[in-house]
Amino acid sequence: MDKNSVSKEQESSGIYRLITVVSIAVPLVVAILLFMPAKLDLASEWVYFLPHLNAVINFTASLALIAGLFFIKSNMINYHRTCMTIAFALGAIFLVSYVVYHASAESTSYGGEGTIRTVYFIILISHIILAAVALFPILLAYYYGHKGMVEKHRKIVRYAYPIWLYVTISGVVVYWMISPYYNH
Repeated sequence: MDKNSVSKEQESSGIYRLITVVSIAVPLVVAILLFMPAKLDLASEWVYFLPHLNAVINFTASLALIAGLFFIKSNMINYHRTCMTIAFALGAIFLVSYVVYHASAESTSYGGEGTIRTVYFIILISHIILAAVALFPILLAYYYGHKGMVEKHRKIVRYAYPIWLYVTISGVVVYWMISPYYNH
């Protein structure tokens, strides 16, 4: 093996470790923040705007993901990359906003009753589970795409893309369903 191959292998190994650590750490931090008994005082009132912002971010990320799919199907690779980078950046902004909100505000309880309550919880639970597992394939797909590893990118995107799109859309639906119950 030449030095260049060993160097690329070491880089890939380091990236995989980093992606794995981030993919485990982020859901753990979010879970801790959601269930911690005392919330942080982050200048209180302004954080109640964040769920509304998060819905806009998720909606915009959904549009970027759909546009990205359109562009790759149209063989417009640069536009595809731009859309996916926008979706990726929006996901990062969303995550920061989500963490800040849940670190400082009590969770809102859903007040609906009957069948709609069941529908809400089915969407919410599927959203939470898929959001927790989505990060690993999304990060891998983004890395492979960025590095031009097209075949690996295509293989992982087969799974990552529909999960990511579902998470962004279901996030908006969950917000829409719970928004009448926000106290602020």
